[in-house]
Amino acid sequence: MLTIGPHLSIAGGYKKAGKEAVSLGANTFQFFTRNPRGGKAKALDPADVEGLTAIMQANGFGELLAHAPYTLNMCSATPATRDFARMAFKEDLLRLEQLPCRLYNFHPGSHTGQGVAAGIRWIVDMLNDELWPQQKTTVLLETMSGKGTEIGRNFEELRAIIDGVELQDKIAVCLDTCHVYSAGYDLVGNLEAVLTEFDRIIGLSRLRCVHLNDSMMPFGSNKDRHEKIGFGTLGIDTFERIVTHPQLRELPFFLETPQENTLDYKKEIDLLRLF
Repeated sequence: MLTIGPHLSIAGGYKKAGKEAVSLGANTFQFFTRNPRGGKAKALDPADVEGLTAIMQANGFGELLAHAPYTLNMCSATPATRDFARMAFKEDLLRLEQLPCRLYNFHPGSHTGQGVAAGIRWIVDMLNDELWPQQKTTVLLETMSGKGTEIGRNFEELRAIIDGVELQDKIAVCLDTCHVYSAGYDLVGNLEAVLTEFDRIIGLSRLRCVHLNDSMMPFGSNKDRHEKIGFGTLGIDTFERIVTHPQLRELPFFLETPQENTLDYKKEIDLLRLF
């Protein structure tokens, strides 16, 4: 069965999010570890965590995905921004040890004028400082669209980060369909070529999940504007090829599409399960 879920708020607790996922026909979900714009994370309630675990076991859930706040920028030129990134990253990894979630996704960050090489050095240094051998969590670098001074606009930049990480079994990748299409990887015209390129540079064994997002923007625009599945420039046929592809179909898929409310996710989940 396709493992697919929406992005859900955990403001009401993890158990509530798990129940909501089930009501939407999902068997996984993504959540922000804290406010996406930063701030403190809510204290964990052991009973709430146990409730989520029970829901996952009863409903055959796949891997959940924790998402770091957007303000986590390991490679900023501003020391205070890097300090926040370190604090949030360290705290999130410790919290995830107490949750039934083993995947943690983050945007590599923006070098803010220092240059790609300098930005990658900052990221690698922080990962090497904060990852530890016994952690259960795999940290995922997200593929980015390439706007501004973003790092991760191509597979080579992600590979450079991976190569610098000492604990190789703790680092992998989340592929965002909107982002890679906007970055110039033609998922619509030649999905096979994109996967071959990914495998050659990074290795498909490091691909642990996929963000399923259509795009409001044209191919190669370097713009990050998500659209509902089938309503953007990627189109529904592309998503059918992605979720049924033999090298992708066993991965967990996560929707980050714009919705009026979470009930709208059900339409996309039901549609994608038809393929």
